[in-house]
Amino acid sequence: MKVLVIGGGAREHALCRSLSLDPGVTALHCAPGNAGIAEVATLHPVDPLDGAAVAALASGLDAGLVVVGPEAPLVAGVADAVRARGIAVFGPSAEAARLEGSKAFAKEVMAAAGVPTARSYVCTNEAEVDVALDAFGPPYVVKDDGLAAGKGVVVTDDLATARAHALSCGDVIIEEFLDGPEVSLFAVTDGEHVVPLQPAQDFKRAYDADEGPNTGGMGAYSPLPWADPKLVAETERTVLQPTVDELRRRGTPFSGLLYAGLALTSRGLRVIEFNARFGDPETQAVLARLKTPLGVLLHAAATGTLAELPPLRWSDGAAVTVVVAAHDYPASPRTGDPIEGLDAVLAKDAPKAYVLHAGTRRDAEGHIVSAGGRVLSVTATGSDLAKARARAYAAVERIDLAGSQHRTDIAEQAAADERATQLQ
Repeated sequence: MKVLVIGGGAREHALCRSLSLDPGVTALHCAPGNAGIAEVATLHPVDPLDGAAVAALASGLDAGLVVVGPEAPLVAGVADAVRARGIAVFGPSAEAARLEGSKAFAKEVMAAAGVPTARSYVCTNEAEVDVALDAFGPPYVVKDDGLAAGKGVVVTDDLATARAHALSCGDVIIEEFLDGPEVSLFAVTDGEHVVPLQPAQDFKRAYDADEGPNTGGMGAYSPLPWADPKLVAETERTVLQPTVDELRRRGTPFSGLLYAGLALTSRGLRVIEFNARFGDPETQAVLARLKTPLGVLLHAAATGTLAELPPLRWSDGAAVTVVVAAHDYPASPRTGDPIEGLDAVLAKDAPKAYVLHAGTRRDAEGHIVSAGGRVLSVTATGSDLAKARARAYAAVERIDLAGSQHRTDIAEQAAADERATQLQ
C-alpha cells in the first residue's frame, strides 16, 4: 500500500516513522514534510490546505491511503476532497472536524451525547464576557472558539488578563475551572466503532514546574502508571462512543482520530476539549510503544473495517518525549539557527532514543536549521519511565541549537512515583 501523509511537524514525523516500519507500506510520501521526514518518505511541495492539490497528488501517486495530520487541513475540508476522488483517507470531514474547529459546537455535541464536561458560556460580546467571568470567578478559563494551534486557552487568576484574552478572540468560551490531573486519550474510529489507544500526559507550560505561558506542548509520556486501570474503558463508554454515536446520528460521521483531553476531577472524569487529529507531542510517546502496524490500523478506520481488527498490541515499558524549542519560544521564536548533534544521537542512542523533527529545514548549503518554534521532539523508550526519561535527556544533551530551551521535568514526578511503587 502506498501512503501519503499530509503535514510537516513532529506529529507527522512520528506517523511517518511508524508507517515506514510497517511491512505493508510499500511506498511512503509526505507533503510538505520537513528535513527529518525526508529521511523516511518522499517529500512533495504541496500546500496542505489546498484540498484539490492534495487530492491530485494522492491520485497521481496512486495512494491507497492518505493520512491528514494537522487540524487546519481537516477543518478546511482536505479529507473531503480526497474522499471525492475515491481514495481512502484517515481524517474526518470538514463538518465532523468542527468538533475541534469550534469549541461551541463541541459543547453542543457533548450536551446532546451526555458527555461529562465543564459548565460553560459561549460569549459573543463584551457584556456576555463580563457576566460569564463574574459567574465562574477565578481561576478563569477562557478559550478561543476557533483553531489556535493549542495556544488559544488562558487559565489565570487575574481578571484583567482573562478579560483581555476574551475580548481579543471574537467568539469565546468561558468555563468553570476543572481541578485534578489532565490526561490525553486518543481513539481511532471508523465512524461507528472506537478503538482507544494508550493514555498519555503532556506538559503545556513553557517552563519547569508548569510555569510560563501556554505552548503547543513541551513534552509527554506514556503510559500513566498512576492512572486508574479502568480509565480507558470508562472514557470509551462515557465519552468516546457516545460522541461518535451522536455525530453519526447527526449525519456527519466522524472517521479518523478522536482526541479527548480529560480532567480527572474530584467530581469524576470531565472532558476539557476534543481534537480531530493526533496530538503533538503525545503522539510521539504513544506511537513509540504501538506494536500493531500503524498502516493496518489507520486503513481499517478509513475503510470502515475496524471491527475486524484484533486487539492492539503494545510494547512493555514506557516512552518519554522532550521538546527542544527555539530561542524565545513561544513569544517570538528565532529561526535559521543550525542544528548540530543529530548524528551523535543516531550513532549513540538509537534505537532506544531518536529525534523527530518539527520545525526544521535544510538551508542552501544542505545544513539542517531551525524553522519553527518547536524544533525537535526527542523520544526515548525504556523498561520504565525513569529509564525512558534518562535516555531522552541524554539524547537532548547531544543536540546543539543556539539559544534553545527545553523543560527538564518531563515525566519526573511520574517516574519518581513509579520507582517508589516498585520499591515497596
